[in-house]
Amino acid sequence: MTLWGHRVSRQLRLGLLALAPILIVFILLVFFPPDGNERAKWAQFIGRLHPLVVHFPIALVLLVPVLELAGLNSRFSHLRLAVDFVLGLATVSAIVAAMLGWCLARSGGYSGPIMTQHMWGGILLAAVCCLCWMLRASANQPGWRLLYSAALAIAVVLVAWTGYRGGQLSQGEDHLTEYMPAGLRHALRLSDAALTISSSGANTFYGARVEPIFAARCFTCHGPHKHRANLRLDSYVSLMRGGKNGPVVRAGNAQASNLFRRITLSPDHDDFMPKGGKRPLSPGQAKLIELWIAAGASGTLPLDAIQDAPAGSTSPAVVEVTFEEIDAAAAASQRAPVASELARLQKKFPNILEYESRGSADLLLNASILGPKFGDYDLAALSPLAEHITVADFSRTAITDRSAIAIAAMKRLRVLRLTHTGITDPTLESLGALDQLESLSVFDTRVTPAVLPTIARLPKLAHFYVGQTAIPARISVPKALTGKLVF
Repeated sequence: MTLWGHRVSRQLRLGLLALAPILIVFILLVFFPPDGNERAKWAQFIGRLHPLVVHFPIALVLLVPVLELAGLNSRFSHLRLAVDFVLGLATVSAIVAAMLGWCLARSGGYSGPIMTQHMWGGILLAAVCCLCWMLRASANQPGWRLLYSAALAIAVVLVAWTGYRGGQLSQGEDHLTEYMPAGLRHALRLSDAALTISSSGANTFYGARVEPIFAARCFTCHGPHKHRANLRLDSYVSLMRGGKNGPVVRAGNAQASNLFRRITLSPDHDDFMPKGGKRPLSPGQAKLIELWIAAGASGTLPLDAIQDAPAGSTSPAVVEVTFEEIDAAAAASQRAPVASELARLQKKFPNILEYESRGSADLLLNASILGPKFGDYDLAALSPLAEHITVADFSRTAITDRSAIAIAAMKRLRVLRLTHTGITDPTLESLGALDQLESLSVFDTRVTPAVLPTIARLPKLAHFYVGQTAIPARISVPKALTGKLVF
C-alpha cells in the first residue's frame, strides 16, 4: 500500500472512532432531551464550561477555509499543511462542546425548540467536522475534492446557524434586531418589535400593561421557544398554570405569589429574577404586577379597572412599591401562640420558615433549600407549627412515606410540593382531609394512578402536577380532576 493509502486508511479509522462519542450525544439527546428540570449539581457545574469550550470549534472551523484559500497562493501554500491538524482539533472540540451542552441543557432547567435546535446544530457540526477531516485525506482526487469543499461549506453554515441559536438562548430571540437602525429594519422588512400587539388584547389590563413587561424582560428564559423550569410567561394560560414547582401567581394575594416575591427580592438573592446579571424590573413595573395580582390576576380585567396604576408598563420612572397598612398589634396577637416555637425552629432550620405576609400568622415552609439534608425526622420536628403552615415545599428533600402523617396534619395547606422526593401512594392517600389544598406537585415521584380517587375528593384543588410519574398522560380520570392534571 502506498504512503497516501496508509494515510487515508489511518485517517479513516480515526474518523470512524470519533463518530462514537458523536453517536453517544445523539442518543442522549433523543432519549434524554432537555425538559426544563434541574438535576445534579455536578452536571450543571460541568455543563457551565460549555460557553467557554464552544468558542474553540467556532474559531477552528472558520479558520480552515481561510487556510485553504490562502494556500492556493504559492507564497502561502505551506499554510495548507496545518489544515488536517486544525480540522482534527475542531472535531474534538466540537464533540466536547456538544457533550457539555447536553449536560447544561439536561441538568440546568432548560427546554424549548430553540434549545433543541441549538443542540442538534452542535451535534451535526461535530459530525460534519469529522467528515471533513476524513475527506481531507483524499482531497487530492478531483471527485473527493469537490465533496470535501461541499462538506466544509456546510460546516461553516452550521457554525453560523448554531451560533445564532446560541445567541438567542443567551441574549434573547431578537438579539440581532433589537437595536437595528430603523432604516435597515425597514429595508429587510422586519416588523418593529416595539409595535407588537399583545396576544391577550390591548383592551385588557393584562394585555396592555402586564404582558408587555413579561415580553420585554422575561421571554428570554420563559418565552415560547425557551422555558426554564417549565415556566412560560408568553400567554395568560401558561402564566397561571405555573412551572415545575406549581403556580407562580396567587390571585388576589401578591405577597404570597412566587412571581412577585422573586422580582422584588434583592438582586444578590439566589431566588431573584431576572437572573444572570440582567437589569431588575423597575419599581413601576413591579408595582403594575403587584396591583394586577392584588386585583385578582384576571386575563380579562378592563384596561382602566385599576385607577392608581403607574403610567406606562415599561416606563423606568421610579414608583414606590407599597404595601397595605397593617395593624401591628393585631398581627402580634395572632402570632403569639406560635412565636416562641417558630423562633426556636428558625434557629434549628435557618431560612426555611417565614410568615406568609407582614400581617399574617400563616407560615411558608421551604424545605427544598436544605435538599437531601432535610428528612422525615426533621419534618416531624415541625409538628408544633403544622396547623399554621399554608405553603410547603419539600422538593428534592429526603422525606419518604414515613412523613405522611406529618404532612396530613398540615390541615390548612394551599400549596404542597413533593417534587423529586421518595414519597409514593400512601402519602397521597393520607391527604384526603386537606380541603384547602389548591396546588399539588408530585413531579418525578413513584406515584401511581391509584391515588386519583383520593385526590379527586380535594374540593379546592386546581392543579395536580404529575409529570414523570407512573400516571400516563392519556389516562381516564375522575370527573372532578378533568383539566387539572399537568404533565
